[in-house]
Order: sequence, then structure tokens, then C-alpha cells
Amino acid sequence: MTRWDVVGVGANSVDYVYRLPAYPEPEGLRSKLRISSHRISCGGQIATTLCTCAAMGLRTKYVGAVGADGNGQRMRAELHHRRIDTTGIVERDALNAYAVILIAEDIGERVVLWDRSEGLALRPEELPREAIASARALHVDDVDQDAGIAAGRIGHQAGVIVTSDIDRVTDRTDELIATVSIPIFAEHVPPALTGEPDPERALRKLRRRHSGLLCVTLGAQGSMLLDGDRVHHQPAFPITPIDTTGAGDVFRGAFIVALLRGDAPADILRFANAAAAVSCTRPGAIDGVPTIADAESLIPYP
Repeated sequence: MTRWDVVGVGANSVDYVYRLPAYPEPEGLRSKLRISSHRISCGGQIATTLCTCAAMGLRTKYVGAVGADGNGQRMRAELHHRRIDTTGIVERDALNAYAVILIAEDIGERVVLWDRSEGLALRPEELPREAIASARALHVDDVDQDAGIAAGRIGHQAGVIVTSDIDRVTDRTDELIATVSIPIFAEHVPPALTGEPDPERALRKLRRRHSGLLCVTLGAQGSMLLDGDRVHHQPAFPITPIDTTGAGDVFRGAFIVALLRGDAPADILRFANAAAAVSCTRPGAIDGVPTIADAESLIPYP
């Protein structure tokens, strides 16, 4: 059986991306805006992270559900094109997950409107236990929490490094965190979990619940990692963004790449920040994933 570098369990999405001159408003001059351009591209948390890992040379396997519609076929074909093993895909008689993404050209930021059928939920019994247990790393999200927690437990019991994309807070978030070796939180999650708005103090409070590396992405402020009692903060690279869609997912993929090659914590953050920054200069989530050379081109070396 193939031993994968990274197995990813979680979400994918087909994105309908609309570029606008500015964000719309309910009244005034911005209440009607002409669309500058539009395109269809693929994304989703786990799919984009795995595509980043694959673009950087890792062997990857995707585990998740797609719809039986044209978008499901599009997603499967995109992953196959990116050299990701798709034998862990389960097809459902439902519409594939999709998102409508509005990008404001004046600032390069985006708003995401999404929908995902409940019928796409991955079940724990559908997980490829042997593939997960033999991987070098497992990456999970919090979309289908039953499957994510079950996968994390399989990986944890097998001694596999488990990383995460934790983007929301539910009554099962602590349960998910407990199965993860290195939780990687979206910026708004640590404050919601701890009541502490300062990211460093929030990570230190989370240390009481988790003894491993704790990481949070901070958008334009870069990223932060708590290693034992030592905090590493890496600022974001100065770029002019054209599309921030998928930047956090690319960060996680590059984080995994740097982790598996043995980089020091500060270097892991720097490399992941650079990869995320490159992705922000390109349109699309999966379409914007960088190579190792792309990311390293931003990093100044002595």
C-alpha cells in the first residue's frame, strides 16, 4: 500500500468568483455595480491545502464527498489533474458544495457566500483507516466534525502528525482539538474559545488544554506559533493582494511541507507566510497555489 505524505479529510468547493470594483452597499453609488470579471475555479479548505502540498512535491490523498453533478465531476478532475489521489472520494446524490465569492478590486479582499448539502457529510465508517494510519501527516477540518474527530483519533493512535483547519467554535471543538497534534486556528477562533482578544494571551490560555504546538493565522498581521512557552510571531510579507481566497489553506499546506522537512518553528511560519502571500497575488484558491520556489522567492536570505 502506498504510504502518503499527507492525507486530507474534509471539504472541497467549486467557487463562482466575481470581481467587483468595490464592495457593494445597499444604498448609494455602490448599490449597483458592474461585474469586472467572473470565473469558476475550485477550492475548499482541505482540497486547497492538499493542492499546495502536491505542488510542493508531497504525495497526497484526498478523503471527502463530492456531488453527483457537474461540479462534483469538475472537483474530482481538478484534484486528479493536481496529482492528488482521489480513491478516497465518496460520491453523493446531491449538489456539490459551492461558494459565491465577491472580490473587491480596490483592496483585494473577499466575501464568501457558500452552501453545502447535508447529504455531503462524510461518515466515520467511510474513512480509509490504513491510509490515515500509515501517512506521515493527516490534515483535518471542522466541516464534518464526526469524520474529522474520528480521523484525528485514528491518526493520533497511530502516531501520525495531525494538523487542522479550525475555523469555527461548536460544542465539539474541544473534542476535535484533543485529537490534533498541531491545531492551526483561524484568527477569530482563539478569542472565541478563551475570551481573550490578544492572540498571544489567547494561545497561552489554550496551552492549558493542549501541550503541542499551537498556531493561529492573523491575516495581514502574519501568523503566530506557541512552542512550549515560547511565542514566535512572523509578520506578513508586503504584497499587493488581488485575491485572498484560499490564503489560509495555502498557509496550512506550506506549514505541513516545512514541518515534514524539519524546519524550525520560526522558519515554518516564515515559509507558510510567504506561500500565503504568493497565493494572494494570484486569482483563485487552488489556481493560486505556489511551488516551493515561488514561496522562497519572497524570503530574504543572508
